[in-house]
Amino acid sequence: MQEINFSERLAREFKWPLQGTVQAVQLLEEGNTIPFIARYRKEATGEMDEETLRRLAERLEYLQNLAKRKEEVVRLIGEQGKLTAELAEVIKAAETIRQVEDLYRPFRPKRRTRASIAKEKGLEPLARLMADQALTEGDLASFALEYLHPDLEVNSPEEALAGARDILAEEAADDPALRRIARKIFYEKGLLVTKGLMKEEEINLTPFAMYAQYQEPVREIPPHRILAINRGEKEEVLQVKITLPEEEMITRLLRQVLTNPASIGAEQVKEAVTDGARRLLFPSLEREIRRELTEKGEKQAILVFSRNLRNLLLQPPVRGQVVLGIDPGFRTGCKVAVVNDTGKLLEIGVIYPHPPQKQEQAAAEKLKQIIKKWQVTAIAIGNGTASRETEVFVAALLQAESLNLKYTIVSEAGASVYSASKLAREEFPELDLSYRSGVSIARRVQDPLAELVKIDPQAIGVGQYQHDVNAKELSQALEGVVESCVNTVGVELNTASPALLQYVAGLSPSVAKAIVERREKEGKYRLRKELAAVPRLGERTFQQCSGFLRIAEGDNPLENTPVHPESYQLAEQILAMVGFELGVLALKEKEIREALGKLDEVEAAQKLGAGVPTVKDIKEALQRPGRDPREDLPPVLFRQDVLSLEDLEEGTVLTGVVRNVVDFGAFVDIGVKQDGLVHLSQLSKQYIKHPLQVLAVGDIVKVKVLSIDRARGRIGLTMKNVE
Repeated sequence: MQEINFSERLAREFKWPLQGTVQAVQLLEEGNTIPFIARYRKEATGEMDEETLRRLAERLEYLQNLAKRKEEVVRLIGEQGKLTAELAEVIKAAETIRQVEDLYRPFRPKRRTRASIAKEKGLEPLARLMADQALTEGDLASFALEYLHPDLEVNSPEEALAGARDILAEEAADDPALRRIARKIFYEKGLLVTKGLMKEEEINLTPFAMYAQYQEPVREIPPHRILAINRGEKEEVLQVKITLPEEEMITRLLRQVLTNPASIGAEQVKEAVTDGARRLLFPSLEREIRRELTEKGEKQAILVFSRNLRNLLLQPPVRGQVVLGIDPGFRTGCKVAVVNDTGKLLEIGVIYPHPPQKQEQAAAEKLKQIIKKWQVTAIAIGNGTASRETEVFVAALLQAESLNLKYTIVSEAGASVYSASKLAREEFPELDLSYRSGVSIARRVQDPLAELVKIDPQAIGVGQYQHDVNAKELSQALEGVVESCVNTVGVELNTASPALLQYVAGLSPSVAKAIVERREKEGKYRLRKELAAVPRLGERTFQQCSGFLRIAEGDNPLENTPVHPESYQLAEQILAMVGFELGVLALKEKEIREALGKLDEVEAAQKLGAGVPTVKDIKEALQRPGRDPREDLPPVLFRQDVLSLEDLEEGTVLTGVVRNVVDFGAFVDIGVKQDGLVHLSQLSKQYIKHPLQVLAVGDIVKVKVLSIDRARGRIGLTMKNVE
């Protein structure tokens, strides 16, 4: 029954039909993968897309954890003998884990505190007498005489009253209602204040100069600024605190607590609450709010990284090219690697066109020989150290030798990580790790997805502050992005590496490896159903993965489409409706596409007793068998010439490639050493909240130079009013 309750709540929150939500929850609970549900169970969920499914799964997990925590807290309080029916109902009604923790806080076991010591001294009844505020006559000190206990170091009425106040102070700091009031004011009126811990001239040389004397309302501070401040604090460059109107807050708290100001204990209560607020409540809430601000910053950083990674992975492949990859370097030279149109390594080498060796002529000759020997058709240059100098060298060579070649700059982020990895050692055991990065750079042009999945997503530099966020959450999010991309594109079963296959829905690294081992032993797969012979790949796994695997030269044309094996019969029936047989799918692609274009999907679904979404998907798959969705994206930008910072002038219009998108703008490669920044305010004539609304990594854009700071190597760009 709990799942049904969750489904009802999720349907309200996501504004999704209840039946579709119930089915989505059930499919998730049964262990189905999100790509499989999104692609092949559209009728069940009401065509819930993958992004919504991921958010639903995340929210479902939260609600399940909330329910478990409620049960646990009720049990823990009950074991103390302090659970009332009213408290149990309040816990049951809590909407968030934080509310549950606030309710549990007064009962949570604590280390020895001033309040617990006072209770050990028998002062709790005196504290209750003060808190009740019922007595309006008499002297509180005389009541305190009853609680003197020299053996327990309670030697005077003042000591007794002080101990009682300690008890009330802790109770006030733990009170859920008071915490709620104080938390609200913290968010409404708190200021995050930073102060530099270095001399002005020293801090000005750091990225934290703007925070040397800085303050901003807690409710307004943007996520990227939170993480920047956190890093400055971690590096001991900044001192950070939240300031707030303490007197106003204490007045609000006392208004809640002082029910009878005329009572003889009112002043003691006032003093206790004030002490509890300043000593316990405010520091506790400051830590809590700093933690929540950090979570907000991390969540945004993970979102930005995820979006950028997705766009990078889905860059269009460059098919049919023999690529020369160059990993630039100074002292150790430029490592070069040539791969054929299938990514097979043909030759490796090293050239030294730059200082200290500066063997430019020899490097040019060697490169020219390699290009002619292997009929190289494209050059990929890594964007790391010496990239700019290598680009100038390559451009000059192409011009001097009149070579009909173009080059592109490739992000080499993570290439060194891959080179030293176990996977790279298995792939190229005979190669020194310094040469493996050149192969990786070349292959990244041919098929970015297949190559980049070999690298830990966190090592691919397309985010902001990715090293400052929760490593586990970042890893989970990025793995989800890679999984989504791999299954969106599909994987060729007969060429895919285990590194790529392990991201196919339902496949584990060990099963992916077993698939490749069987391929190497038995030969190419001809049908998807042959996967049944792979160890540990059972019926359930086959159901999850098979639709995302492709066999370009299979015995059945449907093996090279996204049509799931469970729908092969339906696909043949759809073809028959337009007058074709399966055997001519590849031979009469144009005629079949035209015929299917006239097919009424709703009518066909009714005749065949199938769901409209499934019929629609099969129709699209049959119209473009073997289609790679990345082919619809703008092609890779290749260059033949090169610019320098000195060539730039304000107002110059250039074509560039978006390399990274962050909260405050986008960095664009315009063919000079330093990427230019298009600030958020310069992205569009219309108001936009975030750069991701209008840009993505890999986009080819026209920009105009707005400003040039040659001394600091900074270029300001605009996309507004660019012809």
